[in-house]
Amino acid sequence: MGTQGVNARRLVPLLLVVASAGYICRVAPTIVGSGLMADFHLSQTQLGTVFSAFLAGYTLCQIPSGWLADRVNPRTLFLVIVLAWTLLTLTTAAITPVMGGIALLWAVRFLFGVTAAPTYPASARTIGVNLAPQIQGTANGFVLASIGIGSAITPLLLTSATQRWGWRTALGMAAAIAGAAALLWAMFAPRNLRVEPAKKSSGNAEVLWSPRFWFLVASYTLQGYIGYIFVFWFYLYLVQVRHFEVMRAAAVSALPWICTLIAIPLGGLISDRAVKSFGPTWGRRLLPLPALVLSGALLVIGARTESAWMAVLCLTLCTTLVIGIEGPFWATLNQVAGEHGGVGGGIMNFGSNIGGMISPVVTPWLAERIGWSGALSATAVLGVIAGLLWLGVKVENGNGFSSEVHS
Repeated sequence: MGTQGVNARRLVPLLLVVASAGYICRVAPTIVGSGLMADFHLSQTQLGTVFSAFLAGYTLCQIPSGWLADRVNPRTLFLVIVLAWTLLTLTTAAITPVMGGIALLWAVRFLFGVTAAPTYPASARTIGVNLAPQIQGTANGFVLASIGIGSAITPLLLTSATQRWGWRTALGMAAAIAGAAALLWAMFAPRNLRVEPAKKSSGNAEVLWSPRFWFLVASYTLQGYIGYIFVFWFYLYLVQVRHFEVMRAAAVSALPWICTLIAIPLGGLISDRAVKSFGPTWGRRLLPLPALVLSGALLVIGARTESAWMAVLCLTLCTTLVIGIEGPFWATLNQVAGEHGGVGGGIMNFGSNIGGMISPVVTPWLAERIGWSGALSATAVLGVIAGLLWLGVKVENGNGFSSEVHS
């Protein structure tokens, strides 16, 4: 990987480690949820409010965290937030019903959401400022693979620990992973990381009001709406609608996340290669536009086929396409928002999380009225729209791009 004075082979793996540690701590309370319910005498609904407290803090602080990413040196910012994850996860493990019960759980998880909010906007901003534009899709793709890593690894790491030693020890293990990530970052993060943009494309925030930026935000919002359906409902859909046996459904529902471990970095790499061949605008459009449109078609087929295994295949491919284009989204954000990439990334991720908050509620509501095939087919339309919105996303030459298109 070429760079602008920063070793990408050091920076990108470290960002991946940090983001993965954060995702493990984010997911950990869901893995130990049964222990929390037993000790605190919580219902499923009450436990859900604890999870929602995290999402509230995370979503509300996307834009402020993006503003922070534009102004605070990433070496300092990431060290502080990873240490905060460690402390807050340990605090969660130490809480007892006598100390305040569910109210304290709400507070701690909300604060965890606040400190987790800068993760991806700041990662994208760090990459946008310190690495060459021609490799930013690949770099963002590798960092965003932390979503798949955290989703796949956390159950494997913490389920057996919870069964053997209890949920508090399991959370302690998650905190130890975050602490190790903080140590690695402090020791090995490049010391010449910058916060200021490499080349200023504008001196004001007009880019954040441009149609091309809002086309990108709108597409990412719809992408988040679709993606969160698979996060929250894929397993239950397999059990309740497709009548898979519970353990088989658990294994099958992991398939999309295993696929994303390859698809997210590969999507970023393909996007970077396409930029070299077709220029910045069509190079960045080339993958997400057809991927989102095709995901809509696969969603319809998967929802309406009689074969349960054909449904699994189509829905797994759909999830892989939807999540696998994270790299192009964030690389494009850097080039569209320029020196305001932190705030721009916060706005874009805020939209995705709003979509993610709506879809888990709206989808089953629709399913009750028109059936799951109808509800998923309606969602497929949003996938097609999300893809077509990329026709309004334009990346101007500059910000390190050559004005020539290489064949």
